[in-house]
Amino acid sequence: MSTSGGTKAIVAALFANLGIAVTKFVAYLLTHSSSMLAESVHSLADSGNQLLLLFGGRQAKRPADASHPFGHGRQRYLYAFVVSIVLFSVGGLFALYEAWHKWQDPHPIESWRWVPVAVLVVAIVMESFSLRTAVHEAQPHRGDQSWWRFIRTSKSPELPVVLAEDTGALVGLVFALFGVSATLATENGRWDAVGTAGIGVLLVVIAVVLALEMSSLLVGEGASAEDVAKIKAALVGGPVASVIHLRTMHIGPDELLVAAKIEVAQGDAEQIAQAIDDAEARVRTAVPAATLMYLEPDLRHGTS
Repeated sequence: MSTSGGTKAIVAALFANLGIAVTKFVAYLLTHSSSMLAESVHSLADSGNQLLLLFGGRQAKRPADASHPFGHGRQRYLYAFVVSIVLFSVGGLFALYEAWHKWQDPHPIESWRWVPVAVLVVAIVMESFSLRTAVHEAQPHRGDQSWWRFIRTSKSPELPVVLAEDTGALVGLVFALFGVSATLATENGRWDAVGTAGIGVLLVVIAVVLALEMSSLLVGEGASAEDVAKIKAALVGGPVASVIHLRTMHIGPDELLVAAKIEVAQGDAEQIAQAIDDAEARVRTAVPAATLMYLEPDLRHGTS
């Protein structure tokens, strides 16, 4: 997957969240609404997360060296994992703490009463544009998958992270709007605490899902079943009779390591070398991400 679409979605989300964070915090200073404080911290955390994703993408472009012979592609997974930790701690746990604090000491919104509602409505509009950009950039890569499956299976971390964050931000804004509106209508500050708690639980759930997915990529995920089938089919041809063993692993979103033991017909070294070169060319045509390939020629013996 090209990184350009992910970068565009990240930048759009970054500018949206910075503007929203400042607006929400001003609204909190005027009203002392816990939902507004939780949402302002949420937007600030999201802004920091987008900067982390941009930095991780930059780090991943560094060339291979003696210490990292396969390059730095996994930096993108590492920083996406850090994003999930920030979202869990700075966003989710802070919101839950603020909800508990407001529940213990509830108070209505007494000044600038309708400012939070206006701010939240504007924030929903701005966040919708950010999510629209992420959806537009992800659509060509999603294919016919559901959005949930795309987030679960994508090897490129940026778009799934931004999609999850923007969706969570929109739902969180709805929770905040509910809490603030109910507080204004009933003069009971505990509704504000309920909205804040909803934001906290939502962010914790999203953070856990992202952490699980990014940790799986960090450990090393293989190619998709579809790409594995393409690789096996491409390897067979000419003197290559079959694939004895095949292992794949993503060392970056756009870099796939392929290691295979292939059955070749008996021949001299030059013929075998040519057969391997031809097999590599076929695989790279079928799966362009297969940038690193190690093929071992062998003869099939019994059950080997």
